[in-house]
Amino acid sequence: MSTPTQLGFVSLQVSDLEASRQFYTEVFGFQALPQSPPDACLFATQSGALFAIRKPLVDLQATSQLGWGVSLWFGVPELAAFLERLEGQARLLRGLQATPFGNTAIIADPDGYWLTLQETPAP
Repeated sequence: MSTPTQLGFVSLQVSDLEASRQFYTEVFGFQALPQSPPDACLFATQSGALFAIRKPLVDLQATSQLGWGVSLWFGVPELAAFLERLEGQARLLRGLQATPFGNTAIIADPDGYWLTLQETPAP
């Protein structure tokens, strides 16, 4: 049997690269990789997948809702405590809620992308 396909890379086009770099560093604790392409910032994740933010390739002002219909989920241990630490750093769109996938919440990044936080077991 072959190895199942795994997520390897996710990228968001952002309006302010530095503000988004600060958001993903401070809110999620991601560490930027020392080498990134021009106009982008790469982050390694514990799962091995790469996450990137980059300057836009399209006119982000041409839509009222970036990423509409796309779901990005980040695993977070101790979700309630994580949400308490977010005050002033992220806009809470939906607070802690029990779902069939465990406890989740939704926040928005600086560009308004909706990010679902899913509670995961502590490492």
